[in-house]
This record gives sequence, structure tokens and C-alpha cells, in this order.
Amino acid sequence: MTPVYSLKTLAQLAREAARQMAAASPAAKNRALLALARRLSAEAEALYAANQQDLAAAEAAGLSRAKLDRLRLDGKTLGDLVAGLEQVAGMPDPVGEIEALQVRPNGLQVGRMRVPLGVIGFIYESRPGATVEASALCLKAGNAILLRGGKEAWHSNQALVRLIQASLEEAGLPKEAVQLVPTTDRAAILEMCHLAGLVDLIIPRGGKELIELVQREARMPVLAHAEGVNHLYVDRDADLEMALRLAVNGKVQRPSTCNSLEKVLVHSAIAPAFLPRLHQAMVEARVELRGDERTCALIPARAATAEDWHTEYLDLVLTVKVVDSLEEALAHIARYGSRHTEAICTNNHAHAMRFLREVDASLVLVNASTRLNDGFQLGLGAEIGISTSKLHAYGPMGVRELTTTKFVALGQGQLRE
Repeated sequence: MTPVYSLKTLAQLAREAARQMAAASPAAKNRALLALARRLSAEAEALYAANQQDLAAAEAAGLSRAKLDRLRLDGKTLGDLVAGLEQVAGMPDPVGEIEALQVRPNGLQVGRMRVPLGVIGFIYESRPGATVEASALCLKAGNAILLRGGKEAWHSNQALVRLIQASLEEAGLPKEAVQLVPTTDRAAILEMCHLAGLVDLIIPRGGKELIELVQREARMPVLAHAEGVNHLYVDRDADLEMALRLAVNGKVQRPSTCNSLEKVLVHSAIAPAFLPRLHQAMVEARVELRGDERTCALIPARAATAEDWHTEYLDLVLTVKVVDSLEEALAHIARYGSRHTEAICTNNHAHAMRFLREVDASLVLVNASTRLNDGFQLGLGAEIGISTSKLHAYGPMGVRELTTTKFVALGQGQLRE
């Protein structure tokens, strides 16, 4: 008989598991991660079958092409997950590190020890790969995690969590360190948000509506990201061939992701030469172009509305604006950007350095694609999300971002005078 569902009970089990994970050896945690990597490869066909159930249901429900893309598990996705697990296992274990040790005048040694956050509540939509990435990072950082996935990935998530729990048990670690909330009802989100004292941190990963709901309801800290209204500024000193490659890759390579390119700002000095090439490339990639008045005078594009500059499309749509200076580009990004990912294409070192200093975003790039704002691409092994708030974490959240520090003091009998 199926037990009565209780999210509070799961959270209590996670709390106890978190105590054990905080004390787990780096070797045990790494054994669990590598065991999971082996299982993902060995059980690939079973995972594809579970994922096909989800894809079939999603197609029948009329989900968009972008959401179907996020839902799909294939050979490349699985290969990336395996590589990410191996990379995370090979990373230094931050738990127990003592940082900034200093000796006070009375001889007391004071430092900061890196420790796990505790129990993480992870609320996410569609992408089953996030189940593996989030779990792996939490385990490496000595945490426990409660996973509340979307209904679209229900069968995929169940299959993946079974493999994760089996890998934990193989390594001698508590399987309750990773648990899947056994319902996709919206009420479970609210209940998780109200479990202060059992859940230490909530990380929502999904659409704007989900993130705003969690931020409004949570009784514990929330780490979240805003929409990815990401820009590429093509400077007057840009290599136009490079700029074209960056624009196409940022928009086309995987348009359904939060790090895809949504807006291109082009300096007026090179706009007549660059925009026709951009138009041709985007037409070939079936991207709909929207533009300001000056853009539309140079290429066939739909006139952009005021709303377009704020919009994260997550689809094959790109908005283009002609600007007269770096200053105008910086002002536009400050007004419309979402602090997610911003890039400049330029051969002018001074412009590049100014862009890096003045643009407020979780990742600012020079001559590189916005699609690189990703934990795996930046050397974190994986990510549990990209934080666009500045407190605790800013940017992709990897293992270290899932820990905090506490003060520790080593004495020889010192007293306060």
C-alpha cells in the first residue's frame, strides 16, 4: 500500500541525511558521483524510454518546441551529464576548508571554515538533466536536497532519482540525501516554501511566474535568477565575422535556454556593413528579426515594440538596435538587461575593459558567446542555477556556492579581559 504523502516527513528525513552528509568523507561522496556516472551510461536505454513517455505526453499536451527541447534526454545530454559528474568528482572538496586564518594579538587563531548549507529545496520545470546536476552539486557540498520537478518530466525524474539513490547506498551514504517530492501539485511548492526550520534554502529554476511565486511565499532564503534578457554589443571596432558567429551561436545553438541571446546592439558606424550579413545569417537559421527604426531602414525586419526590449523570447526571435556609442549601449543594457549575461564584441581593449567594469550582470563576456554562461562551460562541473541576485552567489552556482562559512577560533586558554 502506498504510504500517505507527507512533504514534512521527507524534509525531516532530509534534515537527518544532511547531518550525515556534512560529516561524509570526500572519498565517499566521490564514490557516489562516479557510481552515478556509471549507472547513467549503463541504464541509458531505460532512461530514454522513461523520457519518451514524458515527451509523448508533452507533445499531446501541445507544449512548445522550446519546452520539448528542454525536456529531451538524448545521447549528447546524457554524455554531458556523465562528463559533469566526473568533473565534479574530480574537483577539490570545499567542506572543512579553513580560510583567511589570522592570529589575533592575544594569540587566538581566527578563521572561516567552509560548511554545507544543509537542506536545499529545488523547484524546477521541464529539464530532467537538472535533477542530476543539482543532486550532484548538493552531494559534493555535503547537503541534502528535496527535488520538486515539473509534471512534464515526471517519469524521467523518477528514473533518475532511483539511480541517484542506488549510487548513494553503494557509497555507504543515506539515500534520503536526495528525494523526489512524489507529487507535481502546485500545493507542494507552497508547502515546501513554508518548511522553515527544515529546509534551509529554496532554489527555483523556471519561468518568471514560478520564481515570483517562490520569492513571495518562501519563509527561508531564496536564490533565483531573473529572465535572461541577454545582449551582444557589436562595437565600432569589432571583427564583423566574429560578431556574426557570436550572434548566430548565441541565438540559434539552443534558443530555449536562459543564456541564449535575445538582443543585439550595433554601433552605427558599422551597422550598414554588419546588419545585412546578420539578416542573411538569421534568415538562413529561421530567426525572426525585430528592430528599431534605424535597423528597419537597413534590413527587412519587423518593427520592434516597447515590450520587445524587455522580453526574453526563448525562441528563434531576435531584436536589434542601432546605437551611436558605447555609452548608449551601456545605458540601454542598464535599462533593459536582467543582470544575467552580457557580451561585447570589440578589438578595442579600453572599450572591452570598460564594458567588463560597468555592466552589471552575473557573467560579462568579451568576444565570446552568451551561451557560455553555464556551470559546466565555466569549469564548475555543473550548476544548480544562475543567480542574478548578489547576496551569497552571483552567476552559476556550483559546489562552493552551495556552501557557506562559519567562524572558527583556535586558542590556548585565552579569556576576554
